[in-house]
Amino acid sequence: MKKMIALLLFLAVCAVMPARAADESHPFSVHDMLAMERISEPAVSPDGRWIVFTLRTTDLEANRGRSDLWCIDLEGKSLTRLTSHPAADFNPRWSPDGKTIYFLSTRSGSSQIWRIRRDGGEAELLSGLPLDVGNLVVSPDGRNLAFSMEVFPGLDPAGTKKKLDEAAAAKASGRIYDRLFIRHWDSWKDGRRSHVFVMPASGGEARDLMPGMDADAPSKPFGGAEEFAFTADGKGLVFAARDAGREEAWSTNLDLFVVPVDGSAASRNLTAVNKAADTQPCFSPDGRTLAYLAMSRPGYEADRYRIMLRSWPDGAERELAPGWDRSPSSLCWSLDGRMLYVTAENIGQHSLFAIDARSGVVRTLVNDGQVSSPAPAKGGRVVFGMDHLNSPVELWSIRASGGDPRPVTRINAGRVAAAHMGEPEQFSFKGWNDETVYGYVVKPAGFDAGKKYPVAFLIHGGPQGSFGNHFHYRWNPQAYAGAGYGVVMVDFHGSTGYGQAFTDSIRGDWGGKPLVDLQQGLAAALARYPWLDGERVGALGASYGGFMINWIAGAWPDGFRCLVCHDGNLDERLAYFDTEELWFPEWDHLGTPWDNPEGYEKHNPVNLVKNWKTPMLVVHGALDFRVVETQGISTFTALQRRGVPSRFLYFPDENHWVLKPHNSILWHDTVIGWLDQWLKK
Repeated sequence: MKKMIALLLFLAVCAVMPARAADESHPFSVHDMLAMERISEPAVSPDGRWIVFTLRTTDLEANRGRSDLWCIDLEGKSLTRLTSHPAADFNPRWSPDGKTIYFLSTRSGSSQIWRIRRDGGEAELLSGLPLDVGNLVVSPDGRNLAFSMEVFPGLDPAGTKKKLDEAAAAKASGRIYDRLFIRHWDSWKDGRRSHVFVMPASGGEARDLMPGMDADAPSKPFGGAEEFAFTADGKGLVFAARDAGREEAWSTNLDLFVVPVDGSAASRNLTAVNKAADTQPCFSPDGRTLAYLAMSRPGYEADRYRIMLRSWPDGAERELAPGWDRSPSSLCWSLDGRMLYVTAENIGQHSLFAIDARSGVVRTLVNDGQVSSPAPAKGGRVVFGMDHLNSPVELWSIRASGGDPRPVTRINAGRVAAAHMGEPEQFSFKGWNDETVYGYVVKPAGFDAGKKYPVAFLIHGGPQGSFGNHFHYRWNPQAYAGAGYGVVMVDFHGSTGYGQAFTDSIRGDWGGKPLVDLQQGLAAALARYPWLDGERVGALGASYGGFMINWIAGAWPDGFRCLVCHDGNLDERLAYFDTEELWFPEWDHLGTPWDNPEGYEKHNPVNLVKNWKTPMLVVHGALDFRVVETQGISTFTALQRRGVPSRFLYFPDENHWVLKPHNSILWHDTVIGWLDQWLKK
């Protein structure tokens, strides 16, 4: 399967690659990464023949991304650009008859609902609401549109807009808070909530389906349209929300609510019994079964998602495939309702599975790569997005019965062919307690087996995450391979995709098992790949990876020539009082700092600052409310006071991630320049 996918991708590239002079090819860099066009939000037409998708390009002059809608048929032919506007067009949705595509656009000055015919023409504004619209969904009967808007509970959109205008005009700027959250991810809270609204597909009044409800739907900060769904008859809507009151900042209890779209009754909680997360409602084609994802342990955001099936509306409920030790991240039904198509982390991949809705038998449809957004299509095929370490997302399809996937789009084929990338290889070794741990190495671009190469040792965040077979737009190993580095990445204990017990094992042990895995993984890679120069190694990490860099600086001070810490905690105890989502440290450190101080001090980097001597680059964003900027400033202060060579890169306009194109260029230039300074001299 792996070799066949590689061959198909190579043929796809060759089929569309223009003739290029030899000197046009070059090692991959951040500029190639930004030049890649990003496919997202594929939606298959009701007849299963067409796919509309969002294509994002990077506008360096405007220092932002822009997006348009494109359409292609299932065979990969008739690629058509539907919209072309300096504003952002996104979130496409088909009408039931397949003739119209609804979408969101900022072309009117705010995010509103528009529509366009599939066969082209001018886009038409459908909504003119006073607030931004997000997360568009079309009802199965085509009569209604559901979407989200941020309103003050108890106020309609017009009242919310008036209150916002009054606040902007007020001479006093202070805000008073009576409970958490006061800020979340990268925004200060002002009392507004994201509520689900409906309006007729022909236009008209928007109705709040959560009037007065003090909760967000979709959930903040990363929830989207996958968190609500119309019932099959179009008369009801199911949505996920965290209605936790004063416990919101330390509760992971998302529940599913159902509400009639005509507003004739209040919403009803369908999953009140489960105190953990319930999300991603999805109805079978006949409307008789509701599938959704559910965790079982309250307060644990990285618990295994189970697939739950509920006979609609008030029938029996059961878990599908309870013995399957993977945690799904998305799901959808086959057209005949016999199968669920599911994606999940899977031993360094993000694979596509088909699960029989009756028996729970699991089949792997696509193992290798990073699969996203599966959807059933014509002829028993499944459409999905897929990227891997050597390519950004393209659209593919595969027969639901199995076989080899075939490419649908070849958007970035020429760019991929022109940029020399490193060859990736997965490896395994004996880590903590002699348990099997996996990782990847990526060879430098233009690899020469007779040379020795400096090493970039990347440490992923989470910590319940993975550096897998994925084309990343912030921590892309090809950026280091293109700069002449061999790249090593280890999925230490706590990583996802290796069974829930492996993920759980990091709890209460942030600096224990993972550090052993990183030490033994690097040693295994150096022994297995003689072209890696063990005398010239730098370690880099963000978020939990940044914590680990600070921990390494004190607990493994002779391990590296240089370090890079991006948005990492220095003091775990103080970080508890600074961060926004308290459920995270409370679970991972086994309680609060006052009930279990040892849990925060056991592996606290600040306690080992006396050992620091390795040169470190520190990077932090002012809008990072998950790992606040004072943690980065404190890290730099400690380095400077100890006389350790150090540098601080600060972004006043970035959050936990670096998103603006020119900031990304500066980040990569600074980080790779730091590695070059210490590893290439």
